[in-house]
Amino acid sequence: MNVSSWFRRTKKGSSSQPAATAIINQNDEQRHLYGITDDLIGLINSFTIETFKNFNLQEAAIDGAESTSGNVQKDLSDWQEKHAIIVLSKVKELSQLRFKLCPRHLKEREFWRIYFTLVKNYVAKYELHAIRLEKLKQIAVENTKDSNTSAYEVEMLESRKSTNLEPATSLE
Repeated sequence: MNVSSWFRRTKKGSSSQPAATAIINQNDEQRHLYGITDDLIGLINSFTIETFKNFNLQEAAIDGAESTSGNVQKDLSDWQEKHAIIVLSKVKELSQLRFKLCPRHLKEREFWRIYFTLVKNYVAKYELHAIRLEKLKQIAVENTKDSNTSAYEVEMLESRKSTNLEPATSLE
């Protein structure tokens, strides 16, 4: 179901109010998961075109904020991509800044490198938390696979043992 059909249904007065609340709660949860807090939004609103134009990317790379490699195809992590999509939809000022700057003054990848360098202190703990959650999910999946395969292995061994035993013919 797309957003326009959902909107029409809610305007007609159908009982999809709980669905609307669930969508709002999911959006709030996503915002928090990706570090889009009121503090971050306040920081982003303080950015100007000059903030990005005057930013020295080489100095940031020397400080260790970013490593530059021409062979890297993907500039942003999955978490950063999702953060960027959400922040662009929630903070219109950043979207307008990006529109004014890219591609006339900055390349898209430069814009995002500068952005993530500027907001690093605000979003680093959220990104780290997301990485930890992903690792925990992977461990849980691996443990599930291991427990399932070990159960099959035990079952297979038991079935092999019972087929190898010949029934006793004497009653002694």
